[in-house]
Amino acid sequence: MNTLWFALGGYLAGSIPTGYWLVRALKHEDIRQVGSGNIGATNVWRTYGARLGVAVMTVDTLKGFVPAFLATMYVGHLAGVIAGGAAMLGHWRPLFMKFQRGGKVVATCGGAFLGVAPLVGGIGALVWIAVFALFRYPSLASIAAALSLPVAAALIGEPWPVIAFATVAALAVIVLHRPNISRLRAGTETRFRFRRPPQTPTARPAISDGRTGKARSS
Repeated sequence: MNTLWFALGGYLAGSIPTGYWLVRALKHEDIRQVGSGNIGATNVWRTYGARLGVAVMTVDTLKGFVPAFLATMYVGHLAGVIAGGAAMLGHWRPLFMKFQRGGKVVATCGGAFLGVAPLVGGIGALVWIAVFALFRYPSLASIAAALSLPVAAALIGEPWPVIAFATVAALAVIVLHRPNISRLRAGTETRFRFRRPPQTPTARPAISDGRTGKARSS
C-alpha cells in the first residue's frame, strides 16, 4: 500500500508543468506557442534565458528526486523506481494539463536516479555534461546520458529494480527524442546557445492537443 501512495505522489509531483506555469506567471505567455513548443527547461532557456531555464530544470529534477528518494528510504528500491517512473510519466502526460503532451522527461529521469541510485544518476549527469560540452546538442547529451544509465547500473551491481528501471528509462528517452534523432542524422538539429537571440520569441502556429500532435523538439 505504501508503494501505491508513493507512486501516486510521484505522478502528481511529475504532473507539475513547471515550464508552463512559470512562463505563464512571469512572462504572461504560453511556452507551448514559442520556440520549439516544448514545456521543458531547454526551450524555456533558449527562449527566455538562463534564469528561467535553470529554475525549470531544478524543479523538474526535484520532481523526480523527491518521490524516488523518499520511497527508496522508507520502502525500498522497487518502490523508489516505481515512484520515479510515475514522476516521469506525470512529466510526460501531466494531470494538471489534462494529460496533454508535457516534457521529454530528461531532468525528471535524472532526478529519479539521483534519488534511487545516486551513483548511477551522477554518472548519467556527468555523461550529459561531457557530451553537451563537446557538441552543444541537448538532445544528443540526453540520449547519451540515458544510454549510460543501464550500463552504469549493471557495472556497479545495482539491484535488479534499478537495472530494469534504467533500461526502461533509456528506451523512453530515446523514443521521445525520435524527431531529434532524425534531425541529428540529417544535420539540421539546432545547437544550443547560452545567449538567447535579442528578438521577440517566435510564436508557433498551433498547439497539439496531446493526442494527435507530433512530438516536439527539445
